[in-house]
Amino acid sequence: MEYLLDPLCLGVGLVLCDVLAWRLIGPGYKRLRLAIRLAIFALLTTVLLYGGMSPLDAAPSPEQPVRHFLGQTLEIIWWLLGARALTILLDALFMPKAWHQERLFQDVLGALIFVAAAVAAIAYVLELPVSGLLATSGALAIVVGLAIQSTLSDVFSGLVLNATQPYHLGDWVSIDGVDGKVLEINWRATHLLSAQGNLVVIPNNLTARAKITNISRPSELHGVNVSIQVTPEARPNVVVEALERAVLGCKVALAKPAPSVMVKHAGANSIEYEITCYVQDIADKRLATNQLFDLAHRHLASVDVDLRPLTVPSPGTPATDHRQRLLSTVSIFQTLSADELSLLAKRLSRHEYQAHQTVVTSSEVTDYMLLVDSGVLSVSIARGDERVETARLGPGDAFGEPGVLAGIAMQVTIEAITGVVLYRLDKSDLTPVLQSRPEVGSQMCQLLSKRQESNNAFGNVQPSAHAGKSSVLQWLQDKMHSLHHLAGGKVP
Repeated sequence: MEYLLDPLCLGVGLVLCDVLAWRLIGPGYKRLRLAIRLAIFALLTTVLLYGGMSPLDAAPSPEQPVRHFLGQTLEIIWWLLGARALTILLDALFMPKAWHQERLFQDVLGALIFVAAAVAAIAYVLELPVSGLLATSGALAIVVGLAIQSTLSDVFSGLVLNATQPYHLGDWVSIDGVDGKVLEINWRATHLLSAQGNLVVIPNNLTARAKITNISRPSELHGVNVSIQVTPEARPNVVVEALERAVLGCKVALAKPAPSVMVKHAGANSIEYEITCYVQDIADKRLATNQLFDLAHRHLASVDVDLRPLTVPSPGTPATDHRQRLLSTVSIFQTLSADELSLLAKRLSRHEYQAHQTVVTSSEVTDYMLLVDSGVLSVSIARGDERVETARLGPGDAFGEPGVLAGIAMQVTIEAITGVVLYRLDKSDLTPVLQSRPEVGSQMCQLLSKRQESNNAFGNVQPSAHAGKSSVLQWLQDKMHSLHHLAGGKVP
């Protein structure tokens, strides 16, 4: 068993322990890996010095080829282990935290230290002339450098990018028109994950010369810009006020920084308006953009500004009544004919509310429907001691169906954010429509049933805790038949 205490055997055993520890301990335990590597390196140094094998001298026992070779191998490994331990130690102590997950500086620093360790091992352990080797390697480096100058350009560009840090891992950036999330920054390129789920690899040389937009900095706010071209016949002040109301109707848009609307460009054929707002999450940018275009269309229509082709002349005064046009935009009345809409429009009464005025309370049972003609309203629900906004309403929206159909409260509070104009349709005026056009009542019942299914906060219409979707729909239909004295047991 004495051979087990031989310095050569102990040295080989420590090297094997280092390899096993490095393989078995996961990358998440960086401090444990560093501590074990430093401990093994210290033990290997002690064993080598105890066995008379100084890494600064040639290996002993030249008359015994096997022991001499093992001694040389252990001394070379000592230099390499020392280089690796030094690299990890410098990375842990002096590297900025922002660089710990970026491989480029770690790889470059490790390469330089390993080259120095290899040269030292050749000079001290193998006792080879380093000066001649360096001269030869210099000439070789010139030849290799000319052959891989593109790669070297990427490496040095990567060093500049890491030093200036225009972006970090996890940031959303736009590099020369390519948008994506930074996944990796290595020797050769920057890897982006695009919004379509594709991996985009951009060489560092191109990145260093390209225009870089960091969407994730300097804060977590993300700007949304929407441009709309409107006929110059429309008065700009009217258009700006309508678009400002449209921004208020976008629930995902942040109140601070405040959104803005401006005239961007005025020409002979059109005037371009730009809406700017901010969202908290980059994933909300697409949702906000889509909502803003829809809301802009609705709010402009509410002030009789139609988004028509600019080459088409204005039709002048609308052929249909304004109230009839409003009714036609509500989904539940789109099955009615023009004559039916005209008769129903004559029964609408106009009501105005000031900003911050409550329109409907949560306990109120409305025997009427309200159609939003202009302005923005907030829908909120009570949760504990506070109220939480769940939706916003704008031109073309309607509410009050639970009271009209089933005689129940909406269980939400609706408050005007801006000055609003609403048109009211009483239950008594809606009854003839439901009697002559039962599909309208069916659509209203299905709408409320879908709201219940999707947890929409326009009121809980659930008759019992165990009722399913079909039970809710049937219950609403029964309530509607009873309230409006409709014939038949079910609306088709």
